[in-house]
Amino acid sequence: MRFFLINDNFTELTDWPKALPAQGFLWVTTSRRVFEVQLPQVQQHLHRLAGGTLVDLHISDLLNPQLPSQYDYTSWYDLLVFRRLAAGHGTERLFLDEERGTASSARQAMAAIDTSPVGFALFDRVLLTVHPADCSVRDFFEARLSQMIPHPPRHDAQDVSVLAQGPSYASEAAQAGSGNADAQTDDNVLPPVHDHGLDNAQVPRHEGRGSTSRLPPNPADLMLRIVNHMVDSYLDLRRLLTKQFGYLQQELLSNRNQFTNWQALLDSRNTLHMLEDTCEDQRSAVQEWIDALEEWPIPAEAQAARERELLRVRSKDVQEHIERVLGHVRRLESSAESAVQMHFSAQGSRTNDIMRTLTVLTAVFLPLNLITGVFGMNFDALPLIHARVGFWIACGLMALVGLGLVWWFRRQRYLGD
Repeated sequence: MRFFLINDNFTELTDWPKALPAQGFLWVTTSRRVFEVQLPQVQQHLHRLAGGTLVDLHISDLLNPQLPSQYDYTSWYDLLVFRRLAAGHGTERLFLDEERGTASSARQAMAAIDTSPVGFALFDRVLLTVHPADCSVRDFFEARLSQMIPHPPRHDAQDVSVLAQGPSYASEAAQAGSGNADAQTDDNVLPPVHDHGLDNAQVPRHEGRGSTSRLPPNPADLMLRIVNHMVDSYLDLRRLLTKQFGYLQQELLSNRNQFTNWQALLDSRNTLHMLEDTCEDQRSAVQEWIDALEEWPIPAEAQAARERELLRVRSKDVQEHIERVLGHVRRLESSAESAVQMHFSAQGSRTNDIMRTLTVLTAVFLPLNLITGVFGMNFDALPLIHARVGFWIACGLMALVGLGLVWWFRRQRYLGD
């Protein structure tokens, strides 16, 4: 369990704070097992800091690793359970390119898809996240938010400038510094903290292109950023699924050998159905959150109203991303269905070609069998029976009939070139 205080800075606390500061909010992130073990302490601190505890049914939802995405609320907090879509660890080497994929690696890639739920308990000034033990979202946002804080003052350069003013100026500065230190000592609200982002090599990164220098102003904003990142992590999973289905479709439509990986294809289709259900649950949960957000009281202050509008924009953006993911999953599912139908259509066309060829051969040899049967009758008065050229005349007649039938069938396009 880790604690982060977010206001003008992003700092990590060693333990639960004794009280919340006047500005900012507290982010508590924990794994599902630690949350279950330390549940009494968590309830006690939430009641002290946020003014309320978690409901028993919501605690069961946060501890359930199979719960679908859903949203619920009480009068003192909101609860959002959101299932992530991400490729598991070690799947990046399963498909280096389309030529190295196998049915075994495809089955392993589908089994490595992670859809574990992440729970969010959203209070007014406290955000509690409950995630799996191997969740990398917390580490990502810890590094991301650490890069958004402003550049810290350089105390070494300040000391040098103070000493350069002379002994009297240095003594006054020392007294002022001691007064500030006493004021900080009297303020025993928060436990010892670890400042993030104080490394000079990391601080200038918040000024680069495409980066954001604004920390989340409230717990709801941070929750939406985390959810948006979880949805966008589907991009890696999309590449994995696209490569896998590309390999399976090539094998399915190949005429060189017979397709035998039906179990892998069936598992892939089942996985796509599961992903579609997960995306639909995500969309429903976010839509319920948006509906609840519209019912919140309108703030009187302009800054609070602006933050509320920003929450609406972020919520719509998350919903749009989920729609994109759902559309891609449905396209993959439709592509798999089309590939199976094309496979059976190709097999049916091949069977029809074989049956047509056999039918034409039968039609060609049927008159020849008739001629052979006529000359094979046991009658002495049959023509050409006792003639020397009778055999050759019969052979020429059969050859002429056979060639005539082949020419006629080719003209009627019963036979290919």
